[in-house]
Amino acid sequence: MMRLLVTGGAGCLGSNLTERWLESGHDVCVVDTLATGHRASLPDSHPHMTFVEGSVADWPLVQRLFADFRPTHVVHSAAAYKDPDDWREDARTNVEGSINIAKVSLAHGVARILNFHTALGYGRPATIPIPVDAPARPFTSYGISKQAGENYLAMSGAPVVSLRLANVTGPRLAIGPIPTFYTRLKAGKPCFCSRTRRDFLDMDDFFSIVDLALADGAPTGLFNVSTGTGHSIKEIFDIVVDHLGVRLAAPVPEVDPGADDVPVVVLDPAETIRAFGWRPRYDFEQTIRRMLAWYDAHGVTAIYSHLKAPAPR
Repeated sequence: MMRLLVTGGAGCLGSNLTERWLESGHDVCVVDTLATGHRASLPDSHPHMTFVEGSVADWPLVQRLFADFRPTHVVHSAAAYKDPDDWREDARTNVEGSINIAKVSLAHGVARILNFHTALGYGRPATIPIPVDAPARPFTSYGISKQAGENYLAMSGAPVVSLRLANVTGPRLAIGPIPTFYTRLKAGKPCFCSRTRRDFLDMDDFFSIVDLALADGAPTGLFNVSTGTGHSIKEIFDIVVDHLGVRLAAPVPEVDPGADDVPVVVLDPAETIRAFGWRPRYDFEQTIRRMLAWYDAHGVTAIYSHLKAPAPR
């Protein structure tokens, strides 16, 4: 059995993984500031789970967590993105926090650090789909700080697997166009679509690569996690309209991406497929409709974005 320290464990990815690992009998320690995560996403109490409210940027706290919990594996899911203009908080969490995790993991000899990185580390890529060896050219606070955090982890000498993720959809997703369209269309509010293309990955397919990445003897390094196919934001909107049975009075407006956005972000998972023998099972429409069915049953708790709010229309 593993002893897993999960940073950002009250967020979407962290809470889903924690829930799954607890069901399998592993011991899990979750640390989260609750800035964008939700304590209610985790069990109120569980004999195999410890919850600590705090930041990975708090060096004494991180040292104490490792000393008390003695993790065998670290899953670094913590990320600051709530305010695109709060550069200092992004740097504290995404850079200093990653340095802290790397340093203490090395000191305690953890078997593996699994880091979750954003595709926005590539910036505006020259090649689509984006190969994993494409240059890092981030230009937003979130992208720059997350890329720096990954760089520090990679240079640390610790056994690191960094997964550069497509848009993972699944229970408690609270960021991006899917929850936005779902809540606004249900409420009869207007929407608009940016003229951008993205790749989307089902949570179950994300689980399968995480299992492979944490296995003893698995490869370390940097890996893209994606279906490798891109789809427009308008395609998501159309699926949500169809799912809800909404009748539109006029076509949805489409707008150019903002200055802090990227027109096309689609990752090439070829190296991940080669290294792990991993392939996603769900296609784009299945992925979106599975997410919408979850919202039907559970609702949307909150919506966040790493992008600046668009100018008033």
